Amino acid sequence: MKILLRLAISLALAALLLWGFGRWSGLSWRELFGSWREVDFATWVTALGLHAGVYVLRAWRFQLLFPPAARPGIGPLLAVGSAHNLAAYVLPAKTGEASFVLYARRACGVSGSQALASLITSRLLDLCTVCAGLGVACLFLATGRGAAPAWFAPLGAALSVLAVFIGLLAWKSHWLVAIFTKLAQLTRLDRTRLGKRADGLAIKVVAALREAGGEGRVIKAALVSAPLWLGIFMFYGVLVRGLGLSDTIDLSQAALGSGLAVVANLLPINGFAGFGTHEAGWVLGFGALGVPKDLATATSVGVHLIQLGNVVLFGLLGHIALALIPSRN
Repeated sequence: MKILLRLAISLALAALLLWGFGRWSGLSWRELFGSWREVDFATWVTALGLHAGVYVLRAWRFQLLFPPAARPGIGPLLAVGSAHNLAAYVLPAKTGEASFVLYARRACGVSGSQALASLITSRLLDLCTVCAGLGVACLFLATGRGAAPAWFAPLGAALSVLAVFIGLLAWKSHWLVAIFTKLAQLTRLDRTRLGKRADGLAIKVVAALREAGGEGRVIKAALVSAPLWLGIFMFYGVLVRGLGLSDTIDLSQAALGSGLAVVANLLPINGFAGFGTHEAGWVLGFGALGVPKDLATATSVGVHLIQLGNVVLFGLLGHIALALIPSRN
């Protein structure tokens, strides 16, 4: 019942935000949701191939973060990652993230703490890489293009520093557990039943996080994160040009506009499948580059619909593969 209520709230929030964007941009619903049709078949196939490559690299990164003795095969992890990404994308308040642990235990036979450690470290690496990419894009645009707003340089510097800090947390991700434990003590959460259960889980997870960071595995995973996010930015760049946003949009501009959309989607409270928050980040990023609000809004929805279609396609294939893989739990 709670899940249905959260889903209803998520759908209502997405509808409200999209209605607001439509009114603000002056676009009709047909213009707002019809822009994806401008993408030709060759562009869609290129974007689909890039998206598939991102899934393979993400599965490889998950694999690297498991200790060698418990390391699953790339095939099962690809199925787990595809199914998990669909759940994380459409379920409200990031509740779908927990599906990775459940799917990995069933299909790969790993412990829940090891799967959670791999997921936590991967998400930290994602955040580190996207902040670094945004920081570099802002600094490049600030120094190389006179039309860039003055605040690009300090924003780029701040994002670069933040990327270093998050990268340190990814390398020493067990520090997160220490921070949580300290906060639980200060707030006296550790004296509650929920707090005691969380503390017991934290003890297991901290050992798994140390394992994930051992033998340079985080460094290897970070090296995979670079081409992974390059593929994501190229995916958005291909669709940006396919939707006619501009033939002059380069990779740094695509990284800035799409990167802010990605960051907005990391918020714990957002609409269904990120609708509304994705568009807000996209319009903010490309609007700062001088793209008219109606064109930025229309392309944001078009890209989002194509991305959602790919996520659903890969997610369904992942669930089919999981059904065919014998349970190892």
